[in-house]
Amino acid sequence: MKKISVCMATYNGGKYIKQQIDSILIQLSENDELIISDDNSTDNTIDVIKGISDCRIKLFFNQEKGYTSNFENALNQITGDIVFLSDQDDIWDSNKVEICLEELKTYDFIVSDCKVINNKNEIISDSYFELRNIKKNRLGNLIKFSFLGCCLAFRSDILKKALPFPSDRKLCTHDNWLFLVGAFLFRYKVLNNKLIHYRRHNENVSTLISKTSVWFKIKYRMYLSFFLIKRYIAN
Repeated sequence: MKKISVCMATYNGGKYIKQQIDSILIQLSENDELIISDDNSTDNTIDVIKGISDCRIKLFFNQEKGYTSNFENALNQITGDIVFLSDQDDIWDSNKVEICLEELKTYDFIVSDCKVINNKNEIISDSYFELRNIKKNRLGNLIKFSFLGCCLAFRSDILKKALPFPSDRKLCTHDNWLFLVGAFLFRYKVLNNKLIHYRRHNENVSTLISKTSVWFKIKYRMYLSFFLIKRYIAN
């Protein structure tokens, strides 16, 4: 049986994190792991995590500030064959792991759709894909990055190409980089299944609408494309 590693990055997520952890652990076997990397939270996040008595939870601390580095730190700790990424404040649907594992028998990398909820667990969009009008093909997504890191799952082999992340954190975010590696260098599939409830609230790190300049977007894509080519030709 394939071992699962769920990687969660946390920062001041005490308000919602227990509900998310509960929705994950119920789907894991006793041999799987939930790796949590915390970015020096100042609220009760660590207390909540430590209050959940489960040996599958492995807590680490990020030494380099920022959410991309936080996810990279978690990914560096995995021991599993299958990797899921998780935010701290969403809720996984009860069939998420089952559906993803079935797809990962054929594909190396998958990304799914999700429903969007607010801080009261009320659905504000039935489909993130429709909300963002995403492009499902490789080049279309390079032009307009649309997928969420919390909706990614993949075989751990892709980390041989993805890690370490390109070093400029302003020009490399974990979700876009991992999608490019998974989609361009491995077998990938986009699932229409809505497998999580993705929470939007005032404390979210990410935004739905990009406010960066055209020049920055071009520079960002050129930077990631350069490193993608380097990883492709590397042994």
